Amino acid sequence: MADKLIIFDTTLRDGEQSPGASMTRDEKLRIARQLERLRVDVIEAGFAASSNGDFEAVKLIADNIRESTVCSLARANDRDIARAAEALKGAAQARIHTFIATSALHMEKKLRMTPDQVLEQARQSVRFARNLCGDIEFSPEDGYRSDVDFLCRVLEAVIDEGATTLNIPDTVGYAIPELYGDFIRTLRERVPNSDKAIWSVHCHNDLGMAVANSLAGVKIGGARQIECTINGLGERAGNCALEEVVMALRTRRDYFGLDVGIDATQIVPASRMVSQTTGFVVQPNKAVVGANAFAHASGIHQDGVLKARDTYEIMRAEDVGWSANKIVLGKLSGRNAFKQRLQELGVSLASEAEVNAAFARFKDLADRKSEIFDEDIIALVGDESVSAEQEHFRFLSLSQRSETGERPHARVTFSVGASEFTTESDGNGPVDASLKAIESQVQSGAEMLLYSVNAITSGSTESQGEVTVRLQHGGRVVNGVGADPDIVIASAKAYLSALNKLHGNVDRVAAQG
Repeated sequence: MADKLIIFDTTLRDGEQSPGASMTRDEKLRIARQLERLRVDVIEAGFAASSNGDFEAVKLIADNIRESTVCSLARANDRDIARAAEALKGAAQARIHTFIATSALHMEKKLRMTPDQVLEQARQSVRFARNLCGDIEFSPEDGYRSDVDFLCRVLEAVIDEGATTLNIPDTVGYAIPELYGDFIRTLRERVPNSDKAIWSVHCHNDLGMAVANSLAGVKIGGARQIECTINGLGERAGNCALEEVVMALRTRRDYFGLDVGIDATQIVPASRMVSQTTGFVVQPNKAVVGANAFAHASGIHQDGVLKARDTYEIMRAEDVGWSANKIVLGKLSGRNAFKQRLQELGVSLASEAEVNAAFARFKDLADRKSEIFDEDIIALVGDESVSAEQEHFRFLSLSQRSETGERPHARVTFSVGASEFTTESDGNGPVDASLKAIESQVQSGAEMLLYSVNAITSGSTESQGEVTVRLQHGGRVVNGVGADPDIVIASAKAYLSALNKLHGNVDRVAAQG
């Protein structure tokens, strides 16, 4: 393993802990398939014991992913571990990732356990997991803020019990690169049996140093696995960004001397899929995957790039998948071409009836928009990712009137269960009027935390508008996403999508970072 770095993606588990980023089972499978095309080594599919929905999602991914290892998180107790093992039964390659907090603060305030109790719990849990699965990862939650002497005792014990990967999380994003790298190196030097396990790093971005800390853990500390997420998605300020560490390792192989098995041309498609599924828009100046990542506005820069590309570009845009933004289908495209493109994009529909329905929506979109991009197709299918029997609120039609000097007015028709309603309202604008019309009938009482609009493809006013609506109600935060060439219709779809997620209340258990 000296020259190979394992990429462990936790978008579907830690990334999903972002408020409002919760995904449906089918959305998770679609992203997992894209991660497999990306050639991610390990996919942490979820936290099987947290809910029936998460269990089913982990099971579905385990049953369908063949090339990547599929992993489920589990707290250090027999129930969680057994539940994870059950969900992973169908996996070609399975891993159980179990954890328990080891910092004095967490042990005293959260676990209310003594260090000796935590040590014993860690030992017993890894022993139990090892009897169910051959690949066991152990994480000491808040590891970076733990006492080194105690942490070494715990890590030595879990290796003895069969842990094959040791992950040292910077759970709260407190680390500094040089110090974190030294910390990992110290642990590896002091744990007598450290050579019997692969060492891993898992860093949060609270101080903006998750990628730097992870790379220091590799270069200075000798870790050979990095845990990361697409777009750096994650709770609070997010996680280490997969696209940044992968391209840092590839671009500066002269310094790191490590290989990764990632197909970098799939990075941008993965980024777009995660963004459109969760509603978390990628900032334009985001490294590698931002819209401006390879844009040059300065005349000096433009002149230099035209003369010699490497004067200002250390990576090629096409190497990370930007060249994938090609027109693939149009209004004359047939059903078989559409179905083939769905398969290439990793979109799996349960039945021919669903394919036919998706194709009908595609033809409708093609009548209004002459150029159909991959992003449009993903948004089109994602817009209908909840099956009809699960979708409580469903958009049907909308008309609105907006004139200078007149108060905008909207009329919206939508279904609630088996019933159909048409409601009207005035508002400060057509979007405001449309959402007020829906709320006047639904009366959800939800508070809107975010409303944002993003163009799915750039360079044309014909682009579909993608709207994200974030609602909060009863302590739950959800994102709804809607797409349509008409931004008012997209807004209504996004609002109803968020209401569907509030209606489908699935309890989740908070997990470690």
